[in-house]
Amino acid sequence: MNDDALMAKLMAAFDDDAAPDQAGDEPRPSEQPFDTQRFLAGLDAIFDAHAAAKAGPYLEQAMIDAENAGDDAGLLTVLNETMGFYRSQGRHKENQWIVQRALELATRMGITGTEAWTTTLINAATAMRAAGQYDQSEDLYKQAQASSERTLAPSDRRLAALHNNLSMLYSETGKTHQAEVELGEALRILESSSPDAETDLDVASTHTNLALTLLAEDKLSAASWHAAKALEIYRNGHLEHSAHYASALAGYAQVRFHQHDYGQAVNLYCQALQVIEECYGKDTDYYRITESNLRQAEHEASEHAPANVSQNVSQDASAGGNGSGTPGTAPAGTPSAAVPSATASPTGTSPICGLKLARECWNAYGKPLIADKYPEYQGRIAAGLVGHGSECYGFDDDLSRDHDFGPRFCLWLTDEDYAAIGERLQADYEALPQSFMGYGPRESTARAQGAGRRDGVFRIGDFFESITGYRQAPSTNNPHEWLMLDEATLAAATNGEVFADPLGKFLDTRQGFKTMPEDVRLALISKRLGMMAQAGQYNVPRMLARGDGAAAWLSIGEFVQAAASLVFLLNNPITVGYLPYYKWRFAALRRLSSRMAARLADVCGQLETLLRLSSAACYGGAGFGEGGKGSAPVAEKISQTIEHVCAEVVAELRREGLTGSDETFLEWQRPYVEEHIASDAACLHSL
Repeated sequence: MNDDALMAKLMAAFDDDAAPDQAGDEPRPSEQPFDTQRFLAGLDAIFDAHAAAKAGPYLEQAMIDAENAGDDAGLLTVLNETMGFYRSQGRHKENQWIVQRALELATRMGITGTEAWTTTLINAATAMRAAGQYDQSEDLYKQAQASSERTLAPSDRRLAALHNNLSMLYSETGKTHQAEVELGEALRILESSSPDAETDLDVASTHTNLALTLLAEDKLSAASWHAAKALEIYRNGHLEHSAHYASALAGYAQVRFHQHDYGQAVNLYCQALQVIEECYGKDTDYYRITESNLRQAEHEASEHAPANVSQNVSQDASAGGNGSGTPGTAPAGTPSAAVPSATASPTGTSPICGLKLARECWNAYGKPLIADKYPEYQGRIAAGLVGHGSECYGFDDDLSRDHDFGPRFCLWLTDEDYAAIGERLQADYEALPQSFMGYGPRESTARAQGAGRRDGVFRIGDFFESITGYRQAPSTNNPHEWLMLDEATLAAATNGEVFADPLGKFLDTRQGFKTMPEDVRLALISKRLGMMAQAGQYNVPRMLARGDGAAAWLSIGEFVQAAASLVFLLNNPITVGYLPYYKWRFAALRRLSSRMAARLADVCGQLETLLRLSSAACYGGAGFGEGGKGSAPVAEKISQTIEHVCAEVVAELRREGLTGSDETFLEWQRPYVEEHIASDAACLHSL
C-alpha cells in the first residue's frame, strides 16, 4: 500500500460526520469525541501496510485526542496499544513512562478487579520484562495473576499467555524450575481449551518452550520428548510455513546438540535458516544468530567421528515453536537458541561487585556441592544473597572490602529439609574454598558471626526472623505489626538477589515482606507529611530566626529523612523496594530517581542541596565557603527549597488521587490522604 492509499484509509477511519454547531464553527478539541474503534482501525491499517514508522506519531496523536476528549477508557486503550508497539521497537525507556501512565490511569478510573485491569497489568508486566526491569515485571505479573482469577474463566487462553509470559521472565532470570511450572500450567490450559490440541500452534509453541526450559535444567529426556511433540503438532496441522516453525526447528536442534547428535543439529539448523529467510530475510539478527549456531554445530560435528554426522533428517525433525529464547544456564560451548534477544551490558570483572561474586561462587561451588552430596534436594534448596551488607544493596565498592567482603552465598531450606540435612550442609558449606576469583578469605566482623552470620545455611523462617523479628510477613489484619517494622529493616529483608528457588518458598516469604498493605502505606505517607510540615515548614524557619543553629540543623535532617521516605512510599515499595538505612539512603534515592517514570525524581537533588546549604544557613557558613554575605540569603534559599519540595509533593498526591486540595502546608493534606484508609484501626490514623 502506498502512502497516499494509507493516508486515505486513515482519513476514512477518522472521518467525522458530525456537523459543527454553526456554519463555519470548528468544534473545540474537548468537544470532539474520541472513537476507539476508528483508532484501532487506523492502527490496523498502518500495520497492514507494514508502515511501522507511522505508528509512533499516530499513537502519540491518539493519546492527545483521547485526553482532549476526556475519554479515559479510550486513552487506556491507546496506552495499551502503545506499550506493545514501543516494546516491539525496543523503545524501552519511553515505554516505562507509558506503563506508569497506564497503571495510574486505570487506578484512577477505578477499574481494578476488572478484565481491562488484568489486560493492562499483563501488558505492563511484559513491557517491563522487555526493558530488563525484572522485579517490577514479576510484581505486575503476580498482580495480573491475582486479578485474572477473578476476571477470566479457568479455560481462557489469555491465562495461558500470562503463564507463558511469566515463564519467559523466570527463564531470563535463571529461575528455570519456576519457568517449567508456569509452562506446565500454560500447556494444561491450552490443551483443555483447544478444539484440537494435536494441530494447535500455541500448544506446539508451548511444547518448544518447555523443551528449552527443561534443557536448562539438564532434563534431556523430557526436553527431547517435548521438542519432538512440537514437531508432531506442526506436521499434523500442516504448519511448516509458519514463522514460528523456525524457532521450533532451532529449539530441537539445540536439544540434539546437547545430546551430542551434532549431525542432526546441523540439519535442523539448516532447515531453520530456510524458514527464517522465507519469512524474515537474511538481513536480520534472527538469521545471523541461527547461522552462528549452525557454524558451531558444524564445527562440533567435524571434531567427532563421521558416523555422528547424519545426512538425512529424521521424521522427528520438523519442529515448531515461538522463539522464547535460550535459558541462560546452557553450558559453555553450547549454541544459543536461534532467536533474537536483548544483549545485556557487559559487566566488568575487575573489580567485581559482591552480588556477582556471590552468584559466581554459587555456580562454581554451591551447585556442584548439592548435586554431588544432596542430589535428592536439588529441586528444594534456594540460594542467593539477601540481608545485611553493602553488597546486598549493590552499593559495595573498593572501600567496602575492608570488612565482611568475600565469596559467600546463602542457602535457604524448609524446616523439614533443615532438620534432615541442615547441619551437614552447613559443615560442607564451611569446608568450601575460602578464596575465589582472587578474593578472600573473608574476614568477618563480630557482628557478622554467630547468630548474626550473613551467609551459609538457614531455615527460611529463621533467616527472616533474624532480620525482622518475624518468620513471615505480618498479616494485613495486624497493621500495628507492620508499623513496628521500620523501612530499613524491610529493605534488608527484601534486597539482594535470589539465584535459585525451585520450590518458590523463599521468594514467596520475601514477597510477603515486600507487599506492604495499602492502608499501612497510606498511614506512613500521612506520617511523613506531618513530619515534613512540622520539621521543615514550621520549625526550620523558627529555629533559624531564634539563632539556634543546632536545632535548625536537626530540623533539616528530619525533613530530609521524611521526604526521602515519602519518595519511596509514593513510588510504592512493591515496585521500588524500601528506603535503606542512613548510610545508603541517598545512594538508593539517587538510583530510584534515575529510573524512567520515577515519581518525584528531582526531589533527591533538592534534598542534597538542603544538606549542603545547611552549614551556611545554620552557622553562617564559617569555614564552609557558603556564607560570605552572612546566613540570611542561604536561609532564604533553604526555606524556598523546602516549600518547592512540598509543592511537588502536593502535585504528586493530586496525580495519585490522594487529595483534591492545593494546600501546600503538608499537615493539612493528612486528612485527605487518610480518607483513603479503609481500616478503622487507630494506629493507622492521626489524632
